[in-house]
Amino acid sequence: MNQPFIIPTINTNENGISVFEDIDFSVQQRGGLFISDQIGAQNFRLRKSDVGYATDFHLAGDATFISIQKGSLKIEMQNGDFKIFNPGDCFIAKDNLPENIEFDSEIHGHKASVVGNESLQAIHIKL
Repeated sequence: MNQPFIIPTINTNENGISVFEDIDFSVQQRGGLFISDQIGAQNFRLRKSDVGYATDFHLAGDATFISIQKGSLKIEMQNGDFKIFNPGDCFIAKDNLPENIEFDSEIHGHKASVVGNESLQAIHIKL
């Protein structure tokens, strides 16, 4: 029996605009646990960012699974939509543009900032 396993994802819509989308990585019961099919990964990195860290609008480039270990990370879209990810939360950043569209920081991408009074610690897994 499949069980939903929803992961918030930063994706690019048909107009090249970064948007939040929930992706279902359904899991199946196997020997007393629920687990997904294998998902290929290339590498992982450990991340730390200080309180007050913030980026300009940018694209993910390579698809990356991010798991928050400590602190809180706010991800904001160009239209003002945002989500705050806390310890135990995860998301995938995979917004990118086709080669024929040039990045415009007034239109494309998302930005990230550490919020609250605790530094951020996260794991980045390149997919």
